[in-house]
Amino acid sequence: MSIQVELPTYSHFINGERSPASTGETFDVFNPATGEAVARVSKGTVEDVNRAVDAAHAAFEKEGWRDMPPAERAKVLFQIADAIALHKTELIYLESLTSGGTVRRIAGNDIMMIIDLFQQMAKFVQSYPFSETLPNPLFPGPAHNFVWREPIGVCAAITPWNMPLLIASWKIAPALATGNTVVLKPASHTPVSALRLAEIISAVVPAGVLNVVAGSGAEIGETLVRHPKVDKVAFTGSTEVGRGIMKQAADTIKNITLELGGKSPNILLEDADLEIALPGTLFGVFLHSGQLCESGTRLFVPRSIYDTVLEQLAALTQTLKLGNQLDENIGVGPVISQRQKETVLDYIQSGIDEGARLICGGKEAVVEGLENGYFIEPTIFADVTNDMKIAREEIFGPVLCVIPYDHIDEAIEMANDTIYGLAGGVWTRDVNKAYEVARKIKAGVIWINDWHMLRNDAPFGGYKQSGIGREMGKHSLDAYTQLKHVHTSMVPELERRVAYGLLMTEAKKSE
Repeated sequence: MSIQVELPTYSHFINGERSPASTGETFDVFNPATGEAVARVSKGTVEDVNRAVDAAHAAFEKEGWRDMPPAERAKVLFQIADAIALHKTELIYLESLTSGGTVRRIAGNDIMMIIDLFQQMAKFVQSYPFSETLPNPLFPGPAHNFVWREPIGVCAAITPWNMPLLIASWKIAPALATGNTVVLKPASHTPVSALRLAEIISAVVPAGVLNVVAGSGAEIGETLVRHPKVDKVAFTGSTEVGRGIMKQAADTIKNITLELGGKSPNILLEDADLEIALPGTLFGVFLHSGQLCESGTRLFVPRSIYDTVLEQLAALTQTLKLGNQLDENIGVGPVISQRQKETVLDYIQSGIDEGARLICGGKEAVVEGLENGYFIEPTIFADVTNDMKIAREEIFGPVLCVIPYDHIDEAIEMANDTIYGLAGGVWTRDVNKAYEVARKIKAGVIWINDWHMLRNDAPFGGYKQSGIGREMGKHSLDAYTQLKHVHTSMVPELERRVAYGLLMTEAKKSE
């Protein structure tokens, strides 16, 4: 006799309260380590999107939120940070359970980054130039001129499944910091932690300021992007979907920021300290089973140390612990779904078919007790050429391509021979050499003797087809404001208004 366990149900969050789908329909969310359903979530409709957008629009039109003084807004952001810290244990669990991200990573990095992000935004808004006074012009006459930065309005945030809490926060924090309102559409695989985050934040901000609608990207996402009351779209995801969002947003000329795919080059120089560089390389590509857009998936190695590097990488890879992401001793968890597992395995087969040499991994991993989970062995290919499919396309899985080079200029040329430009890295004992290489790599973030080190006070985003705009840092606030120039003439007499003479032959005195 089987026992039916009632799954916890999560509704949309609209206008400050939980809100079931208009149809009453739900969908299941799964633990990728077991393949078992762990939650049930409201399945969004166009009507649900309209309700959320209307709530966000109404909240924005109320002057109290959008016109809040910077000092008061900073207090709200600090309160949000405190509220997240209070509920961090719950958020870590929900995030790990549904995303496959390890508890080690989420507790040791993600949740701390999120708390710090809201604190940093609180500091930024207190010194942000919401109003700038321009110098008094000599021509065409005395005047007071201001440049005001004002909130854009209703912001649609569409986020991926790999790091749902962190990436949602990258959009929510600067939007709220500048007085906007938000409708968040989390990925269907991982909506639970985002829905809970919205409840936590909404205990601090007015109703309607932050709303979440879960459901399919094809229906919910496209409705948001095309909605006439949505003023901005912030999207993180694949370059392919980003192209579609640009086209859809063009109908209403929406403000957009896009953080898209990557095929990041990782360059070892001959003098690199391999004791640091090789563990760093594995960290760069196998963290979260390679499901990070800035992962260092292409490793360029001088031929003089090529065999040594391959041998040591393979040995280090064997030490990685693969298993249940909720286990604090595990470093590599599952990929997000059966479909993603099959996609990654197809890429691995294409590498074999094109003649790349498999050094380690290359197949589905079977974890004792988790036989229905979505696990893939950390995989390394040698003798990859830069024109192979595995070197050209974003795999989003635990696959490293090792490419030999003879001269650093050759490595840089191959590094830049890609449609992407999100991140890159250099390993060397000579920092000046590293800076020279960093200057030549066409990417938005460059790490020297490190990887994945993002900062809340530094911008993150890509060149080329890796995106438009930047997230994090004070620069992210620019993406959530629009500029208004206000001119006040200080010339009292009509005849002294020189510019008027451009139209009128003779300026008449007022009687």
